[in-house]
Amino acid sequence: MKNFVEELRWRGMIQDIMPETEEHLMEGLRAAYVGIDPTADSLHIGHLVGVMMLRHFQNCGHKPYALVGGATGMIGDPSGKSVERNLLTEETLAHNIAGIKKQLAKFLDFESTDPNRAELVNNYDWMKDFSFLSFIRDIGKHITVNYMMAKDSVKKRFDPNENTDGMSFTEFSYQLLQGYDFLHLYQEKNLTLQMGGSDQWGNITTGTELIRRIAGGKAYALTCPLITKADGTKFGKSEGGNVWLDPEKTSPYKFYQYWINTSDTDAERYIKIFTMLPKEEIQGLTEEHHKAPHLRILQSKLAQELTLLVHGAEELSKAEQASQILFGNSTAEDLRKLDAQTFLEVFDGVPQAEISLGDLKAGIDMIGALSAKTGFIKSNSEARRALGENSIAVNKDKVAEGYVLTEKDLINQRFILLQRGKKNYFLITITD
Repeated sequence: MKNFVEELRWRGMIQDIMPETEEHLMEGLRAAYVGIDPTADSLHIGHLVGVMMLRHFQNCGHKPYALVGGATGMIGDPSGKSVERNLLTEETLAHNIAGIKKQLAKFLDFESTDPNRAELVNNYDWMKDFSFLSFIRDIGKHITVNYMMAKDSVKKRFDPNENTDGMSFTEFSYQLLQGYDFLHLYQEKNLTLQMGGSDQWGNITTGTELIRRIAGGKAYALTCPLITKADGTKFGKSEGGNVWLDPEKTSPYKFYQYWINTSDTDAERYIKIFTMLPKEEIQGLTEEHHKAPHLRILQSKLAQELTLLVHGAEELSKAEQASQILFGNSTAEDLRKLDAQTFLEVFDGVPQAEISLGDLKAGIDMIGALSAKTGFIKSNSEARRALGENSIAVNKDKVAEGYVLTEKDLINQRFILLQRGKKNYFLITITD
């Protein structure tokens, strides 16, 4: 067996670990799980640390389980929350779980016949027929209220300095339900390790305690640090909210851009956490990056690896080409390859003006296109001077004063891109 704990350790992916976990895993094939809260029909990059832990676990020869919380998702994990959230219906949960499973298959091998084939389980399957009376009699009596109150996720909600509304019994029971998941999988699947973020330590150790008290067995716990950004802003968030794995929620271009725009400090950590690249290669890339940080070698490799894994080679190629439009030596042909959504994303924030299709059909001279029609350049004389300096381009092709804009210049039947110099862009949108 490969040493899973050592693999996570050098990657900076261990926060807390129960004694003897490493030795237990080195004895032979083991099974472990990570819980995923199905509050949406897509994973976002905040889920990736847990998913990568499962990926490394399988790569080291062990059997990973992804537990989708169809039952616990109806309650909501209170860890790190100050208010109770809205509950989800069975129909919504079923839809969300289907979407999540499809994405997990990109990271984990569910299809092979190997003993360490990944499995997806849903705790609703074993909780749905559990009566309330049976649960509090058979499970609840083994854990004291004092034990549950000592957990940080609970204490925080009752701290008068935290400005919370306390905690309902529904949320208070969450750690007991999660603990029972571990017990059930220990008994039914011989699963001995639960992993998660460091905020899950209390819930996970409740499970190990239930296994000790009810089954008389020994189980283990391992958590990874909660990922932060060097500038203090929240990891996994962009201006538009979460960075999703679903291309309908976050386009492959924006997904790629999130990683490309990572700071140098964060890129050094993230490339170890979010890729499967070996230690020697990462060390080499890091040394290269330190010699020429302006080349953003780490960020490029990070963006390539993740976009390829999540969206595939074709979307990676499109994202890379789109990223070169603003800063590279791109051509009119490159522009025309962009779909309308990606085109708008690339030029998000660029000044714009609207021109009617009728005016374009009649033809618009370049002086008017640059000045009176758009305001891109302040005056006709300045526009004429810029054209004379050969600094004006239409859709990346240099033009002279006699050039006339017509329908042949349209990209995606809607746009014309003007450019002055290397980085000064202006977008014309055509209206009916």
